[in-house]
Amino acid sequence: MSEAVPAEARPTEARLMNMVFPDHTNHLGTLFGGQALAWMDMASFIVASRYARTTVVTARSEQVDFNQPIHKGDLVEVIARLVKVGRSSMNVEVEVITENLLSGERKLCTRGQFVMIALDPLGRPTPVPKLLAGAAAD
Repeated sequence: MSEAVPAEARPTEARLMNMVFPDHTNHLGTLFGGQALAWMDMASFIVASRYARTTVVTARSEQVDFNQPIHKGDLVEVIARLVKVGRSSMNVEVEVITENLLSGERKLCTRGQFVMIALDPLGRPTPVPKLLAGAAAD
């Protein structure tokens, strides 16, 4: 019989790495916004799933700011941090940072927020553990 994982042991951050290949870019050689959003949503899904340890879905994306272009050939790091937990909702802040593999230069290019909802086996919202003070990733 398995035991529930205590809230203090649940991950509150997820990181994904991707390379920007030509099929991810538009005619200017920069990353499609929709591709960036997909990577951000995936990272949000992963951190929320690992924290809730149940099925989660995206309820909303909020205030996504595309501040710098992301170029073909860039390495992209997507960092998702759980910052707030409601009864069944989880607020996730996501940053997209690029790295030039030749120079090592890193830039924060995109930032956004996502709201994920935990679901029970019947697809209804289900409670998740409270986020402990200081548990949210900085």
